[in-house]
Amino acid sequence: MAAAAPLPPAAGAPPGGAAGRAAAAAPGGPRAEGAEGLFVVLGAGLAAASHPLLYVKLLVQVGHEPLPPTVGRNVLGRKVLYLPGFFTYARHIVEVDGKRGLFRGLTPRLISNTLSTITRGSVKKAFPLEDMEHVSNKDDVKTSLRKVVKETSHEMMMQCVSRVVSHPLHVISMRCMVQFVGREVKYSGVFSAIGRIFKEEGILGFFVYVSCCLNLLATLPTSGNIREATGFLCFQIAVSMLTYPFLLVGDLMAVNNCGLRAGLPPYAPAFTSWIHCWRYLSAQGQLFRGSSLLFRRAPMPAACFPID
Repeated sequence: MAAAAPLPPAAGAPPGGAAGRAAAAAPGGPRAEGAEGLFVVLGAGLAAASHPLLYVKLLVQVGHEPLPPTVGRNVLGRKVLYLPGFFTYARHIVEVDGKRGLFRGLTPRLISNTLSTITRGSVKKAFPLEDMEHVSNKDDVKTSLRKVVKETSHEMMMQCVSRVVSHPLHVISMRCMVQFVGREVKYSGVFSAIGRIFKEEGILGFFVYVSCCLNLLATLPTSGNIREATGFLCFQIAVSMLTYPFLLVGDLMAVNNCGLRAGLPPYAPAFTSWIHCWRYLSAQGQLFRGSSLLFRRAPMPAACFPID
């Protein structure tokens, strides 16, 4: 009876058996590099799709309100003034600059996101997080806490480094967008913007209020252990609310006193520091300005309306 022929290797299996599979899945292997490239492409697509929303949000953050409020009613039936929401604001931008105007500042933003993704991947390869396991019911409190702290600290490090590297392009992107306020053309391209900022403000001009140090809480939702312990969605909402004032202050400081109308009075004082900016917004009750783009109440008391 003829001996059975040996089975052919599984199609698509990496050469070298288990060692080959481990090499392919290891940091820097073909699969890891392919996944990183996929993240870059998906991130670019998401950034392009969400850019109009970010654009309108930034204009609201700097206090640009080109359209008058409209009269509406709240849930109690009382008359109130509502500022234009995202769709009305976006239509106004299209009327002024055309549909392409909604994507002002997109190029430096895409470069910034790409640099951030690549930097995170490089840092992860250079400083791999070893011997990390998910928190299980068998772990005692001390062991579980140690794992959470280790994983979160590692994520914070990657987040900080990636933000520092990508921050200069982030600043350029925001300054390109806020030119809509004064119809300026000071920042017309990535390379010309880099040269102008370096000439006028020096190297520190690219790092006006690097928000990574004050927004470390924003990295916590990426920790798998915390996701399992508290629930990702609820934790994400809570962290977004806590960190939004820092994000607002960071965006305002990036465009403040840079020669553009949006960064000068009457839109904002020439802030001397981020603390000055924070105190100014707090005194005005504006620390969450721009956090909602759907139903925006105008700062006008209902008593200004005639009684029904």
